[in-house]
Amino acid sequence: MVSSILKTQKLCKSFSNGGVQQHVIKNLDLDIREGDFTVIMGASGSGKSTLLYALSGMDRPGMGKVIFDGKEIQDFSNDELAVFRRGNCGFVFQSIYLLENQTVLDNVLTAALIVQKNSQELVAKAKELLKRVGLNEDDFVKYPNQLSGGEAQRVGIVRAIINDPRILFADEPTGQLNSSSGKDVLDIFTDIHNKGQSIVMVTHDLKTALRGTRILYLKDGGIVGDHAMRPYSEDDEKERRNDLTAFLEEMGW
Repeated sequence: MVSSILKTQKLCKSFSNGGVQQHVIKNLDLDIREGDFTVIMGASGSGKSTLLYALSGMDRPGMGKVIFDGKEIQDFSNDELAVFRRGNCGFVFQSIYLLENQTVLDNVLTAALIVQKNSQELVAKAKELLKRVGLNEDDFVKYPNQLSGGEAQRVGIVRAIINDPRILFADEPTGQLNSSSGKDVLDIFTDIHNKGQSIVMVTHDLKTALRGTRILYLKDGGIVGDHAMRPYSEDDEKERRNDLTAFLEEMGW
């Protein structure tokens, strides 16, 4: 039986808009299994990113519990949350947020050295991972403004996985990429998932969602649909697309 790595219990999150409380997440119970590639979908404004940030400790829920590997993280102090995230979470965003004054290699090592101290081993590991996502030695000394969008996002992925996170969180990771670069990035996600990485990703894009093994549909503050799929293979992409499209249409997407 696959174990749970992340749970929520009666999770709530609301925002004040002109003095009126808008309830984005309402009493949400969720169980994320280790090793799954979980994709969160829903209409624009349904709270997908809000939920992702609450799950990852990037934001605090209004009420309820977030239980990560048996630890209730919603009551952690800011310092405790920072330490927790560094040791357990990796993040890939639509905007990549590389440090403009640092090279590709240094961007990755800056994230790694906060957690790990053996710099010699980390340099070797960082170079290996950068090569694994399709970058070469000449790219390691480039600065972010010398990279294409796809190359920069590959660096962002390596930065996110250099510390071997328990879960990789991704928020619209291909949202600013062209179709070719987007496919390259999705191939990397598929590869690291096949090697055992747990992933939770938010997307509104059907092609991106096809890479998941579990699709959650968020509506009116709760999960109204939960759809399982086999691990991704290009050979059955048409069948997957038809299957996922039918599920999303049923959800009112």
